[in-house]
Amino acid sequence: MNIILMGLPGAGKGTQADQIVEKYNIPHISTGDMFRAAIQEGTELGIKAKAYMDQGALVPDEVTVGIVRERLSKSDCEKGFLLDGFPRTVPQAEALDELLADMDRQIEHVLNIEVEQDELVKRLTGRRICKVCGTSYHLQFNPPKVEGKCDKDGGELYQREDDNPETVKNRLEVNMTQTAPLLAFYNAKGVLANVDGQQDIDDVFKALDEILQKDGQ
Repeated sequence: MNIILMGLPGAGKGTQADQIVEKYNIPHISTGDMFRAAIQEGTELGIKAKAYMDQGALVPDEVTVGIVRERLSKSDCEKGFLLDGFPRTVPQAEALDELLADMDRQIEHVLNIEVEQDELVKRLTGRRICKVCGTSYHLQFNPPKVEGKCDKDGGELYQREDDNPETVKNRLEVNMTQTAPLLAFYNAKGVLANVDGQQDIDDVFKALDEILQKDGQ
């Protein structure tokens, strides 16, 4: 089962990815993990990627796609995989289709977890961090026992600059603009399924699982 998991920041992709890979016994492959592994293994493409990253530059598509090809060729992907964070653009999606065709495979499901922007802002701006020990809290999902104070050491809790509402809204809008063409691409192929991510976590997984079960795989 070859799956792409999509959703804006705060949609809960990580939580759902964990449950999918556990049930279907396939690897969860994120862009960051692929880059780190290729760099650690010292592959030719990993060395190239590191050179770009060290300069603060974007890794070109041909290098990224090459690293994806290497990762998907590994034995743990024989039963399938769950891609997270790749592809990010239509050209990357087209390149992924080509490399999978070479492997006599294809993307079977693109699962998009949908959450309204207001809810995403609430989720992403609710994080608070202890100035002393770095423990992370969330005002909605994991609040401290005493408002503004760390449970462990009483340290003052603060909000990171990139968690403030204005920054978060801007990040979401950029993500939505980048994601729209990709969703349209996979919708045209008939493999896209949108799932309501504002349900209870277990209900979101149930909805995703029902989509994956439809093909009887």
